[in-house]
Amino acid sequence: MLTSPFVERGVESNENINKKGCPRTLCVCCLPSSSSKFYQPTLSNPHNMATMKAVNYQGPFEVKVQEVGKPKLEHPDDVIVKVTTAAICGSDLHMYEGRTAAEPGITFGHENMGIVEELGEGVTLLKKGDRVVMPFNVADGRCRNCEEGRTAFCTGVNPGFAGGAYGYVSMGPYRGAQYIRVPYADFNALKLPAGKENESDFILLAGWHGVELSGFKPGESIAVFGAGPVGLMAAYSAVLRGASRVYVVDRVPERLKAAENIGCVPIDFGSSDPVDQIIKANDGMVDRSVDAVGYQAVDKGGSKEQPNIVLESMIRVTRACGGMGIPGLYVPSDPGAPDDASGKGMISLSFGKLFEKGLSLSTGQCNVKHYNRYLRDLIVAGKAKPSFVVSHEIGIDDVEVAYQKFDKRIDGYTKVLIHPNGGF
Repeated sequence: MLTSPFVERGVESNENINKKGCPRTLCVCCLPSSSSKFYQPTLSNPHNMATMKAVNYQGPFEVKVQEVGKPKLEHPDDVIVKVTTAAICGSDLHMYEGRTAAEPGITFGHENMGIVEELGEGVTLLKKGDRVVMPFNVADGRCRNCEEGRTAFCTGVNPGFAGGAYGYVSMGPYRGAQYIRVPYADFNALKLPAGKENESDFILLAGWHGVELSGFKPGESIAVFGAGPVGLMAAYSAVLRGASRVYVVDRVPERLKAAENIGCVPIDFGSSDPVDQIIKANDGMVDRSVDAVGYQAVDKGGSKEQPNIVLESMIRVTRACGGMGIPGLYVPSDPGAPDDASGKGMISLSFGKLFEKGLSLSTGQCNVKHYNRYLRDLIVAGKAKPSFVVSHEIGIDDVEVAYQKFDKRIDGYTKVLIHPNGGF
């Protein structure tokens, strides 16, 4: 009998464990990774099960590489992928800093590509040895939102929540490490050309999505707030799509230089009001704007958090009837928020001015499946080279230091790629 590959299987698995006579009532070694109610990383190995290395959250500002159970096929639609490249994402830092509801034990890692090692009997479009890249969000391809291209908000993979993802708080029981189980693999795994070419380039999506959310059209001007990986990819996407002028706002010199190197106008918000700088340079407001910062935005001094400062700047700098795209992360619960309201996900906003200007505002996670096929082809054809943003490539045993430096924005850490199974 086929069972669902998701959370409801946990109950069935517990029954099976008891039938097997497992000496522990709820032995985590016997539970599939899809059982979010009971699953915790396996740090001991009483049944000599196959293990792998994973990056596990220990609490604010601490991750460790630990041994966990290697994933197994749980459903005919699954594949197991040996990960060749993963990444530390800017959104991982929110969890790393203790600024989400993530609890110790969660396995980080939601940007993965690799080689198919095992296939469920229901998989028809892939074969062993295929090189694939996975969306960071997990989708079933069958629900209404998926059918409409909004795969980031799939209602079939994470009961009680619209959307699922690998290795992220509240996004379901999926996790990525040296190996990952990919559910609905024919839908979720996108094939790549064999070999190693462009291994560092498949990092464009979230930035592209931010520009798309803004309603951007070729020839328009755009301001991107934040020059981290997502912000630089948004700026690069705007350049690729024919923007007349692209302004990039940040205060880290290396990141502003990277923006300038791809033809953008760097704006240092630490020197003066970035809105005034942009309006002066552009001889007026811009057509579109993108928030690639999110809820941990800071004032010009860089020390005081001001969760609404980027959104307020976007309202001020975007022309009447323009558009605002917000791929930057905002959460419903922030344990370290600067005030009670923002701790509950409530942020003050000049909605009257937004309404007065007739601005459009779009938010949300990237619908990866809506873009990844043609962006893959753009990259493979040599028309885009996003890897310019990659600052470091490391092995899995180096991630603890990498997280520290990436979080502090020191030593040039901008985008970090991890090769969890060794050099690539």
